[in-house]
Amino acid sequence: MKQILLVSLLFTLLITEAISFSSNDEGNNSGLLINEDEEVEVVEKYDISQPLQLKRGVYKLNDENNFDYQLNRLINWDGGDIEDVKKIADRIKTSDDWKRELVALGDKAMSERRIGNAIAYYRMSEFFMYDGDPDKKKYYMKATNLFYKYYSGFFEGENPRIERYEVPFENVKLPVMHVKPTNESKGVILVHGGNDSYFEEFLFSLLYLQEKGFEVYLFEGPGQGGVIRLQGMHFTHEWEKPVKAILDFFKLDNITIIGISLGGYLAPRAAAFDKRITKVVAWSVFPGFQDIVIGQQNPLLQMAFHLLMKIHAKPIINFIFNMKAKKEPIIDWGLKHGMYAYEADDAYGYAKKLELYELEPIADKITQDVLIVGASEDHFINYHLIGKEIDMLTNVKSLTFRLFTEKEEAQNHCNVGNGKLTLDTICNWISFTNGQQ
Repeated sequence: MKQILLVSLLFTLLITEAISFSSNDEGNNSGLLINEDEEVEVVEKYDISQPLQLKRGVYKLNDENNFDYQLNRLINWDGGDIEDVKKIADRIKTSDDWKRELVALGDKAMSERRIGNAIAYYRMSEFFMYDGDPDKKKYYMKATNLFYKYYSGFFEGENPRIERYEVPFENVKLPVMHVKPTNESKGVILVHGGNDSYFEEFLFSLLYLQEKGFEVYLFEGPGQGGVIRLQGMHFTHEWEKPVKAILDFFKLDNITIIGISLGGYLAPRAAAFDKRITKVVAWSVFPGFQDIVIGQQNPLLQMAFHLLMKIHAKPIINFIFNMKAKKEPIIDWGLKHGMYAYEADDAYGYAKKLELYELEPIADKITQDVLIVGASEDHFINYHLIGKEIDMLTNVKSLTFRLFTEKEEAQNHCNVGNGKLTLDTICNWISFTNGQQ
């Protein structure tokens, strides 16, 4: 008992950093996942004939790491304007601030007929809203409706550049975007996001992979995008199940799977159970969720946490995290959102759910070529965990690790600062392992 109390006291005293559990990862779809009754005025549509541009740059915008990262994501992945974001970035201290400022930016962009920017601001405005806030669904749907109207040129016509499908899975339908290259295909890629991802934000990455010569299927699974927001299906660690539904539906074989952020666990997990997957790209170091969550803390704190979990110190765990949540708004949001997304009743229950997201129990079943992509200044994932992950992957055909750095403007989570470089690296790796180089 004395040992337990001592460790508990030590753990409480050592917590000086915010521990956030957020990632800071059947026919034509005519709108089953989108409320088409909501009228959205769109004055103009995106010119699909213009060359693709993948944004590049890392900006210091906010003193809080997660807010800062999500603002960078807003600019580089979601279509925000750097000058707009600079004006409001330092006003954001809480989730309420985030909501207010992003919605206001969206309204301003709409009034100025900057539809692409408005989509980005409305979509990301809901990111830090608390689950249960009616505005969360409202602005998600507003952004999504705008997206499919503004970018409709990609989806319309007899032979659209992007085909949309809905794949039955249990009691929901998984949305899918599909593209084919104009020339001979270099291979088939299946792409998915991770924690808190929206697959619409990968639109230009999808099109870029198409231009590089690949046939690509991009999908949302349980816990992601509209699957959780509109259909109510929460995360599952058994990612091989939704992946199987996709592969079966489209009769796919010999594919490369790319999992982004939390997808760095989910994609290898699927590959362990489905050998139709021949190559795996883990677009984040991710040996296990608990390791990721506390990986940025000092070793003594990590040891204390694992010991408390091992002895099932539920009251102590709940007390510590609830105490931190009261003091730091970003932790309060992260804890409550994580409990919702992973269907946990309290902090301890959430931590127990995260134990399911571990590679070690199934790592020996991964026998494919594997590429792991890391970032040198990832605020969420300590890239030094790569050693632990490499040690787990004892039966892979080949293993490549690529660390992106500040000099490449790709040092942040999922290399948001330089997506083009990351995608080029992935494409080159696929070609190399295929013997095409």
